[in-house]
Amino acid sequence: MTVNEKNVLVTGASSGIGWASVKRLDEAGFQVFAGVRTEADAARLRAQLSDRVVALPLDVCDEKTIEIASTTVAERIGAAGLYGLMNNAGIAVAGPLEYMPIREVRRQLETNVIGQLAVTQAFLPMLRQARGRIIFISSVGGRVAMPFLGPYAASKFAIEALADSLRIELSSSGIQVVLIEPGPVATPIWQKSIAFGVQTMQGFPPEADIRYGQRVRRLMRLAENYGATGVSADRVAEIILNVLRSNSPRARYLVATPASALVNRTLRWLPDRLRDWLVLRALGA
Repeated sequence: MTVNEKNVLVTGASSGIGWASVKRLDEAGFQVFAGVRTEADAARLRAQLSDRVVALPLDVCDEKTIEIASTTVAERIGAAGLYGLMNNAGIAVAGPLEYMPIREVRRQLETNVIGQLAVTQAFLPMLRQARGRIIFISSVGGRVAMPFLGPYAASKFAIEALADSLRIELSSSGIQVVLIEPGPVATPIWQKSIAFGVQTMQGFPPEADIRYGQRVRRLMRLAENYGATGVSADRVAEIILNVLRSNSPRARYLVATPASALVNRTLRWLPDRLRDWLVLRALGA
């Protein structure tokens, strides 16, 4: 197939990596279905991008919208099939696990893990038609878990496991499964995570602040810095484009600044107790 005959679905397309990827794929000539949750986001896509981009109502936590979206896409693409599925939609829940409301942990896993698998299952028949590829947006948080980001890290560790299993299970189908592991990225997810953390901590008992407040506030300051200095969403989108163009993409791609990549690799291979000590030092403990 030529590029303009290749259909790609991107979930979580309204901002950050999703928006940057839709824009980059549109410029490259792909036919893109951009999953969004609001009409305002759909209108912005239609206004700023070409008619190759189709705004698609899609909430990965809502089975009905997934079903409707898969039917819509199947009718539009016909026998051509779906060449790429980019599982990008996600949230970041932050706070100490001791006091984290279980409903929020469920929301984290439902969005970042269960929703990704539900979308993948719904669109696999179309991916088989095109012998396409599935891209999961993971994180360096799926390699090394940081304190106060436990729910988020758990979701990314789970995505790594799902992708590894799926890659082997689908190997005979000609469908490639690829993990993208961004380091800190300059996207709105950091601001959203900080705002959530502040709001959630306000509902905790006083002893929560005594036990964790100083380190949580330190982590929030680091997160603000990540939002300003992390690798750009455009850089991640460039890797996505290369994965879709490559005849033989790698199983995983670490996308980070040189310093962030070095820190992640170092932490991953250090003895656990030494790694814990270094992380605590970074948090001022």
